[in-house]
Amino acid sequence: GAAHPVAIGAGNQPDSTMMEKVENDTAAYARSLAQKQGRNQDWAEQSVRESVSISAQEALDLSVIDLIADNTASLLQQLDGYKYIRDGETQTFHGTEAVLEQVEMDWRQKVLNALSNPNIAYLLMMLGIVGIFFEISQPGVVFPGAIGAIAILLALFAFSSLPVNYVGVLLILLAIVLFILEVKVISYGMLSIGGIIAMAFGSLMLIDSSEPYLQISGAVIAATVAVSAGFIIFATWMIIRTQRRPPVSGQEGMIGKVGEALEPIHTRGRVFVHGEDWQACSDYPITAGSGIEVIQVLDGLKLKVKESEAVNLTKTIKPKED
Repeated sequence: GAAHPVAIGAGNQPDSTMMEKVENDTAAYARSLAQKQGRNQDWAEQSVRESVSISAQEALDLSVIDLIADNTASLLQQLDGYKYIRDGETQTFHGTEAVLEQVEMDWRQKVLNALSNPNIAYLLMMLGIVGIFFEISQPGVVFPGAIGAIAILLALFAFSSLPVNYVGVLLILLAIVLFILEVKVISYGMLSIGGIIAMAFGSLMLIDSSEPYLQISGAVIAATVAVSAGFIIFATWMIIRTQRRPPVSGQEGMIGKVGEALEPIHTRGRVFVHGEDWQACSDYPITAGSGIEVIQVLDGLKLKVKESEAVNLTKTIKPKED
């Protein structure tokens, strides 16, 4: 029973006029099938237009079905000698002579069947998001990015057969964009928080169906969003800590380093900084042996320095060796 047509899947839903046409066509088709098989035509049409349902015994009493069987063996026994028409000829079904053969799904069908599970598809999508975010935040690792890309493609394949809500998809895409921007822009975690909120709402709205078997489990959504949020927050904290850390190599890493003037310095001179001799200059004269601090790295690997009172003070108060 309950054969009323309904629209499933994402996209624009048909209007009332179109649904009325679909209903009339389905009712006519159901009535013609019932007439062809010698069944109750009125009830067949009623099941489409009014979505009525009845029990097995009621269906037998109303000539909607031919028999009731508790198991396969009972069905074959009752069908023994049953006559039916095939290719215009009357055939007889010999149920007692039938050989049952169980056909199992092959490995490919099992994989595709697992991917069609909304929970599996959702987990693959979230795994892909985390993998791609990790690859962007830590370039060169490669493995997380490759796994993430594969997971995203498998999720897209799975969602192609599910009633997906485009608003939910857009919210999740927005979350991905915000996570990527967090790596590129110093927002101190605000973009990540916005991404987590968008991810949570997008996950709740992702599947547009009232059927339980098509919906993503609330427990799966809560656990996945929590784990993903924890990982992204940790990665964001690591990125912020790295961005705040002063440079330790290259020209920028020389700024603030202290050393000693090897000779008098004004327009030019030599200093000893970071275990090496450097050409240096200063805006004010510095005597040989004075402590200096690097304030700028000039072209040609020349340092601009200033006298460092802290270094001189340290040298002054250093106890003499016996």
